[in-house]
Amino acid sequence: MTGFISCSRNKEDIDATGAFEATEILVSSETNGKIMELNIKEGDRLEAGAVVGYVDSTQLYLKKMQLMAGLRSVDYRKPDIRKQIAVLEQQIATARTEQQRMENLVKANAGNQKQVDDIVNNIAYLQKQLDAQYSTLSKTTGGADAEAEGILYQIMQLDDQLQKSRIVNPQTGTVLTKYAEPGEITSAGKPLYKIADVDLFYLRAYITADQLSQLKLGQTVRVFADFGDDRREYPGTITWISDKSEFTPKGIQTKDERANLVYAIKIGVKNDGYLKIGQYGETKF
Repeated sequence: MTGFISCSRNKEDIDATGAFEATEILVSSETNGKIMELNIKEGDRLEAGAVVGYVDSTQLYLKKMQLMAGLRSVDYRKPDIRKQIAVLEQQIATARTEQQRMENLVKANAGNQKQVDDIVNNIAYLQKQLDAQYSTLSKTTGGADAEAEGILYQIMQLDDQLQKSRIVNPQTGTVLTKYAEPGEITSAGKPLYKIADVDLFYLRAYITADQLSQLKLGQTVRVFADFGDDRREYPGTITWISDKSEFTPKGIQTKDERANLVYAIKIGVKNDGYLKIGQYGETKF
């Protein structure tokens, strides 16, 4: 629960002071090209995952279509192994049938062994032809498969680039600053806009070494924000305590102003719509 209370401005009423900050994200382009759409303005509230624009991806799309046509061409060139070896397999099957028939005639003294041997030799010859053809066709198929796999990887790369051409908002928050406009040429890493989660603010304050013993992570404290001659009180939770000391920043007050070395802390405060980034704040433990 929050409310306005009178501000006495007595330094003994506070334990530390600082400024409010929010988690800010600088959203940058992930690709090069002309910005076709960027449907945002400063102050807009955006949801995480919202598509707010895109960078021209025409050439990427055409390249993908070219690769897909090449992939179909590779598939057409692949030999049908089963059909191409079917003739030899049939010849071998016919020869084996003839071999069995001649062997039966030999047993009945109605044929001669030479005819059987000729058939056996012919079967061996046909089998070698079949093995050689199968090996050749398998290598051709394997080469085509490898070529197709390479094209698929290129298509996957283009899909990734096409995905990155979409400007997707990374987190729920409010647009603080817009750096680019539709029609401009952008490049990978160039800032497009800055967004911040203004629902949760952090008071970055500084405490002395003597005050460290009074604080722990997760502890609830009182936070005050200035609004003219009044100040507003908020419940806050300590979310971070620095483990390294530093010299007191200029303009920061501590309870013991004789202290040169202080420790930074962050106090999470739920924003009710009044808090602003950079606003002065105070805390009481």
